[in-house]
Amino acid sequence: MKYGMNMLLWTTNVGEEHFPILERLKSMGYDGVEIPIFDLELEPYRKLAEKCDELGLERTAVTVCSSEANPASPDAALRKAGLEHINQVVDACAVLGASLLCGPYHSAIGEFSGDGPTGDERKWSQETLGHAADHAQAADVMLGLEYLNRFECYLLNSAADCAEFVRAVDHPNLRMIYDTFHANIEEKHVDEAIRTCADVTCHVHISENDRSTPGAGHVEWDKTFHTLKETEYDGWMTVEAFGLALPELAAATKIWRKMYTSEDQLAEAALKFMKTNWNA
Repeated sequence: MKYGMNMLLWTTNVGEEHFPILERLKSMGYDGVEIPIFDLELEPYRKLAEKCDELGLERTAVTVCSSEANPASPDAALRKAGLEHINQVVDACAVLGASLLCGPYHSAIGEFSGDGPTGDERKWSQETLGHAADHAQAADVMLGLEYLNRFECYLLNSAADCAEFVRAVDHPNLRMIYDTFHANIEEKHVDEAIRTCADVTCHVHISENDRSTPGAGHVEWDKTFHTLKETEYDGWMTVEAFGLALPELAAATKIWRKMYTSEDQLAEAALKFMKTNWNA
């Protein structure tokens, strides 16, 4: 098992000014960090890779797609833009040394049609992601699709939906991630959800129901850890928490109050929580 921390708790653009945070995360005992990739200029990722290598921190990455680059759009030009965006992010992952790119880039985040997903939208997205997976395979990057709750997207909203989608594409470099926050909203039984997608799960986000400190809310943690171990999951467990440090991100994640003492306190408590529960 590897334990990671998503840098979105601090920033959407990790730069040299955040190196002290990386140092503290390493000293806490984290194996790696999850880097948001929204800026596509490559040079900063080279510098970041050098620093992480120096510290002994492995990397995963996260990104999203917008309405202007939507893999599920009926407009072929927007689907092409979506593919080009994902491919550029994969190139950044290669420079960063990130082995995995996770996120809900199967469709445009926060965009709704006023209806449920159509067969065509799924087909368009699957075709786009199949091509993206070809590019990711050449770059030695695994794609991990993330389903979101129904208030954030409409294409993929459950473990079963996402697993079925990934199996239909049937590409060795396309898998899915399981996120405890979204599962807490959408799944009737989290143990069944984990089992449903176990064969295609490559990554796990550990996230509390209020996006704050894992273990301090009402996610069914005992059942979650037990079932992950039962299904022989042995990848990353990466903390995904959000706060008020970034007004734009706080608005996107609907975080209106601070629910922890400090970012470092949350990171330390989350790592202890994950290790204690997994070892138990």
